[in-house]
Amino acid sequence: MTTVDLTRTDEIVTLTLNNPGKLNAINLGMWQQLAENMAKIAVDRSIRCIVIRGAGQEAFAAGGDLEEFVTGRATLEQALHYHDQVATALNAIADCPHPTVALIQGACIGGGLEIAGVCDLRISGESARFGAPINKLGFSMYPGEMEGLLKLAGAAVMKEILLEGRILTATEAYEKGLVTRVVPDAQCEEEAYATARRICAGAPLVAGWHKQWIRRLQSGRPLNDEEKAASFAFLATEDYQEGLAAFLEKRKPQFKAR
Repeated sequence: MTTVDLTRTDEIVTLTLNNPGKLNAINLGMWQQLAENMAKIAVDRSIRCIVIRGAGQEAFAAGGDLEEFVTGRATLEQALHYHDQVATALNAIADCPHPTVALIQGACIGGGLEIAGVCDLRISGESARFGAPINKLGFSMYPGEMEGLLKLAGAAVMKEILLEGRILTATEAYEKGLVTRVVPDAQCEEEAYATARRICAGAPLVAGWHKQWIRRLQSGRPLNDEEKAASFAFLATEDYQEGLAAFLEKRKPQFKAR
């Protein structure tokens, strides 16, 4: 059975793309489960970080499940519905107020690359592979799915990936801005969760605000006076007082997201 499994350890939630018989290829049901899980996670203020990974170590996700395309994406109406569901899942990850970390082992292809691309950070094993060779399959990437990767890596990298259909090594992906960090395969899981723990050690409200302001500044429009004032909302939080007190008292802060 293909699933997106949700597990939790303390303040970290893990979503696992689970279709190991097909290198975690993602079918429509999994895209829908991914969107549903992200919707639940987004409103849970006790969560501080989300790790997204594939089951096993052979693949993050080797793209969409092409077998269901024959019947489930055969007409324009079906294709629009299918890819709107994919875009909904990707947007749910991109818009999540909690930081997201992609733990990438093995193949990260097509839809897998799209998921990793909308995460905040991407930790890759050195043998991971990246790409979207759909030009060899005769179909194009849906614009709603291309958007996250385009924002991440830019037009030149997207053209290289989509026009050549070449599979990139982890080192190449890092050099092109697709990956945050590359580590030895044996250290990939530990580094991804160490990254999540470092995020959890910070003030959770601040993490959400940083995500919000980075996205806002990417619009290219200057901040208005109201937005400038809103950027100091932290002044009214207990976490700000705790952070200052902990620094002055030379102890670790205990943030409570309020």
